[in-house]
Amino acid sequence: MRRITAFVTAACLLAAAMLGGCAGAGGAGGESGASELSAEPELSGEQNGEPSGADGAGTQTELTLWTYPVGNWGSQSSVSSLLSGFHRAYPQYHVTVRFLDYQTGDAEIEKAVETGTLPDLVLEGPERLVANWGSRGLMADLSDLWGSEQANQIYPEVRDACHGADGTFYEFPICMTTHCMAINRDMFEAAGAMQYIDRENHTWSTEDFVKAVEALYNSGCRRAGVVYCGGQGGDQGTRALVNNLYGGTFTNEEHTAYTVNSEENAKALTLLQNLEGIEFAPDLAGGDEVELFGKGELAMAFCWNVSMEIQQIVNNQDMGFDAFPMAFPTERGEPRLQGGIWGFGIFDSGDEARIGAAKEFIRYMTGEEAQYKRAVQTSTYWPVREVEGIYANDELMTEYGMFMKYMGNYYQVTPGWADVRTAWWNMLQKVGEGMDASEALEEFDEAAKQAAAGSAG
Repeated sequence: MRRITAFVTAACLLAAAMLGGCAGAGGAGGESGASELSAEPELSGEQNGEPSGADGAGTQTELTLWTYPVGNWGSQSSVSSLLSGFHRAYPQYHVTVRFLDYQTGDAEIEKAVETGTLPDLVLEGPERLVANWGSRGLMADLSDLWGSEQANQIYPEVRDACHGADGTFYEFPICMTTHCMAINRDMFEAAGAMQYIDRENHTWSTEDFVKAVEALYNSGCRRAGVVYCGGQGGDQGTRALVNNLYGGTFTNEEHTAYTVNSEENAKALTLLQNLEGIEFAPDLAGGDEVELFGKGELAMAFCWNVSMEIQQIVNNQDMGFDAFPMAFPTERGEPRLQGGIWGFGIFDSGDEARIGAAKEFIRYMTGEEAQYKRAVQTSTYWPVREVEGIYANDELMTEYGMFMKYMGNYYQVTPGWADVRTAWWNMLQKVGEGMDASEALEEFDEAAKQAAAGSAG
């Protein structure tokens, strides 16, 4: 197990002590339902030692923030520290926090929609803030926040994911990551399969991936990897695996249509279907795969990112082997990894004063560089604009940081996304049962078209 530095260790041990672990498998974006943080008691300024009013007379504007478990933004202690600074800088505002998880959080939001009890602020990603709640008219327009000097420094691919088709911004981002995969280096070494790995760049070709799986299988590792499809949890891994193998795509560049039904993706699915050592697992989701990998029962994990390794370290201290992070195999060219973007949105209460106060909170967390660093480090991910030395001398974060250059198109804002995710794992199950890949993709394509049309309608 590689050494991790004091920053990651301290942050994760604190989260573990408070909550029993770090953010769930697949990262905070809800791509996985594994090991999600449980909802915690609401955290108020009084619990932080803050006064009940700016002058003790109860004159503050009360704001509510609901956070999904984006790294340690799901930790009561970590968020308490961030809020203390905000309350000192803006004593006229008071923020109460509610912590959501990915198993029940969406249902809680929908209940709040029905009862008219939505929070002011919510921390999540564009697939919810933009493609779901924003498209339904539930979110406030944040376009005025995008005129700042800091906003102009945000990477273009992140900016593009934060607004709807009409150009209205529903999210202001704070952090991002790329999802990768990992291999059990000890098992690869024993099977003579490390020869197929570019160890410096953590990449490999599709041909070398096949050779590695064959070497593992012939050495007695009958379950080198699993294409888990028991639900949508961790589906960023299976999407990236299939798309990268032969250069397939998931949507068009405009994010208006799904392009999964292609010869490239059919070829990839057929390869996985027939490759000894790779198993389709309809009883497993991403978190289950991570657990099996951590126990040494699989030679590779397709559901992985830096938070997975941190989580394993916190929960198990030592997996007993070296988890070697990898990009997904490609036939040619650079891999295109699935990305996660997280930031703030404001539910449109119709109260301009409250919306204005919520925007001040966003400005505080994302404006001045020292405070922005704290907000990003709390996420345990990377900034959405250039920030110097944010993880200086952190061996683990530096290693995983190399994958950021491979971040692919953020297509999770395509219409019908929620239903298409369900269609994806249903399609994988059919391929695993022996259905011809082209036929399964045609069925998926019909479901995706219906989902997109229904969303647009």
